[in-house]
Amino acid sequence: MRVNFTVNGRQQEADDVWEGESLLYVLRERLGLPGSKNACEQGECGSCTVRLDGVPVCSCLVAAGQVEGRDVVTVEGLADFAKQREEHGHGGACGSDGGSAGGCGAKGGVTLDAAKRWQARPGDSQTGEGVELSAIQQAFIDAGAVQCGFCTPGLLVQADALLEENSSPSDQDIREALSGNLCRCTGYEKILDAVRLAAARQSEAV
Repeated sequence: MRVNFTVNGRQQEADDVWEGESLLYVLRERLGLPGSKNACEQGECGSCTVRLDGVPVCSCLVAAGQVEGRDVVTVEGLADFAKQREEHGHGGACGSDGGSAGGCGAKGGVTLDAAKRWQARPGDSQTGEGVELSAIQQAFIDAGAVQCGFCTPGLLVQADALLEENSSPSDQDIREALSGNLCRCTGYEKILDAVRLAAARQSEAV
């Protein structure tokens, strides 16, 4: 099976994909994007979280064939995705009707059609290197929220989606949003600090 889809703003083609192959496997082994981590393979740990048409998903549970013609953003493209969102308002975890489902109301988020129109800049790096970090990525560094780093990509993708929908999340909002992302090192407090810091910086920038 051949699968054509967009990854971090680039059109990609994966050949000889077998029916049970996951999106996670395609990203890591076929496209050379190792940021999404392979841990539980059961959708329990969140280390493989990516955004599929703007919505955070566990890529280990998504069959590669399901992404035909769709848009994927991995941690490698997160900075460019966030930058474009700041400049043009594209991106978002909304339903196709643009309604209030998933936290997308008048205060934030955009329609799925708008998310699909997002394109990374021509000069972006496939590996995510050489680009300015997004607010949440920088906050994770500044707050010391990274230890072994295995869970970090999934946490970054999920936290970015949270802050896109809710620019001033409460501690309960943060805990609920990140409840599907497991970390064995940090005790979570520094991770919560990082999301709070990113939210505060975004509020100051408005």
